[in-house]
Order: sequence, then C-alpha cells, then structure tokens
Amino acid sequence: MGKKLNESAKLVDKNKTYSLAEATELVKQTAKAKFDETVELHIKLGIDPKQSDQIVRGTVLLPNGTGKSKRVAVLAKGEKQKEASNAGADSVGSDDLIEEISKGKLDFDVLVATPDIMKDLSKVAKILGPKGLMPNPKSGTVTFDVGQTVTELKKGRVEYKNDAYGIIHCPVGKASFDKEKLAENIRALFEAVSKAKPSSSKGQYIKSVSISSTMGPGIYVDQKM
Repeated sequence: MGKKLNESAKLVDKNKTYSLAEATELVKQTAKAKFDETVELHIKLGIDPKQSDQIVRGTVLLPNGTGKSKRVAVLAKGEKQKEASNAGADSVGSDDLIEEISKGKLDFDVLVATPDIMKDLSKVAKILGPKGLMPNPKSGTVTFDVGQTVTELKKGRVEYKNDAYGIIHCPVGKASFDKEKLAENIRALFEAVSKAKPSSSKGQYIKSVSISSTMGPGIYVDQKM
C-alpha cells in the first residue's frame, strides 16, 4: 500500500457500515490522488454466477452522469443515421463504419446498432468482442430507437453486470461531485440492481454494498438508502 492509500485507509472503519450520507462524504475525503478519481459502487450478490438464469445485467441512467463523456458510434441506415446524428452521435455509418472497424479504427466507447445491420457485424465480431464493444440487446445497444439511446448514453447511462464472483462493479461519478449528486447516482443504480433480482435466485439477494474511489479504500454502505 502506498503512503496516500495508507492515510486514506486510516479514515475508514472496516468494521462499520456507514449511512449513504456518511459514505459519500468519506469517499471524497479518501480520494487523495492528483487526478479526479472515479467513484465505483460494488454490490455483492447472493447469486450463483455459474447459472445463466441468475446473471444480473441491465442499464440505468444516472441522474447526474458519470463525469465522463462517452464517444458513441452508431451503425444504421437511412433515416436512422440522421436520427443518430441529431441526437449527438460522434460517428454514424453502415458499411463504411464497419470497414473502418475492420482496419482497427475504434474511435468510440460505445457502439449502437440497429437490428437490421447486426448480420453485417459478424465480420468484425472478433475485433469488437474482446474489447467489450459488440452491440447487445441486453445492454440496450441493439435498437431501432437510436436517438433516445444516444441521448441517454451521452447523459450518463451505464451498463451493469455481475462478474464471475457475483459482484457488480459500476462507476457512479467522480470524487469531485457533490456528495448529494453521488448519493443520487448510487441510489439509482442500487434500485435498478435490486429490481433485477432473478426469479431463480433464492435466499439473500444483496449481501453487501460498498463504494470506493479509484485509489481509495472500500467503504461499506447501509442498504437502507
């Protein structure tokens, strides 16, 4: 542990579960890096991640955004291209954009595609897949409603999905955010995950909730938000 992380760790009682107000104030205090650290929410779920019907995945629009602007590319045809451009997409195309991707040009953070163009993406699936950029209906990036999707992604829509250990890790803002804005984002994500409980999951669904900044220690948060 570095000196700054050691100093931050001393501010946090590992045996205590903090209220949301206390936790958001504390996470700002423990973010001591020279850059504006990202604040992440970590939710440990009581699911069996090996069972496909217990995967927890979805999207949520954070009311105050993530503090980072996403570059959004859209694959569409005809009027849908105009709709995407009007909504603020950074790049729009069809065969021409697929050709750029095939050459390794990936000037975007999120790729949105209309359902009718998905068959054409097979030729670049090996490029997009490993980077987590392949459009997927479950993440809301395969849709004919490209205008609203681009708008939401620009405003701060995030995708959440449990990892191999049944834990969700998702950004909820920056350490420079007001603690009230961080709290609003955390509640929005927590409520979305709470509602996404798989019907096949038995027992306690949410085991623990914690937040941390990029370089800071974990802070346990009371689930009564």
